[in-house]
Amino acid sequence: YGWLYGMSMWVSFFGGIIAFRALPRHQLSTLQHKTFPVYFSSSIGLSSALLGLWAYAHPRLLANITSPLRADVAQAYVLGAVIALQSCNQLVVGPMTSRQVLKFHLPDSTMFQRHKLEKEEGKNYNEPGISAQMKALNAKFGMLHGISSLANLGAVVALTLHGLWIGSYGL
Repeated sequence: YGWLYGMSMWVSFFGGIIAFRALPRHQLSTLQHKTFPVYFSSSIGLSSALLGLWAYAHPRLLANITSPLRADVAQAYVLGAVIALQSCNQLVVGPMTSRQVLKFHLPDSTMFQRHKLEKEEGKNYNEPGISAQMKALNAKFGMLHGISSLANLGAVVALTLHGLWIGSYGL
């Protein structure tokens, strides 16, 4: 739990902000393109392990899985939420934002389309007089970034709740 929570807090509230302030935008994009898949995969793996350990420590959990007001079941749902939210980031939002999905023959992701268009237009994405296509990419990127941020924040809140439970009541 400590590894997962510490990593989530660092990536969400410290590492990204430091990188945003210290790196040019294209380098920041490259850094996040490489680190976020590792972060999301690690989050999914660690929270899955925590859920497995939680289920092992609470043998009546599966028998009561439809009773979310039971404390042991509620904590399983909290850990399941972390898995679901980070899986959404890893498998859906991440590929749409910064990876090419060859399986579906989609064009380059939003972020790299925007980089390419910047080179073609000779303007940064936020300069006056950008094309309608750039405005559409900006809107799509902003929406995907917002969804990813909310999903990640939801996972951090869920982990905080689980930590408060463990701190207050133990396993």
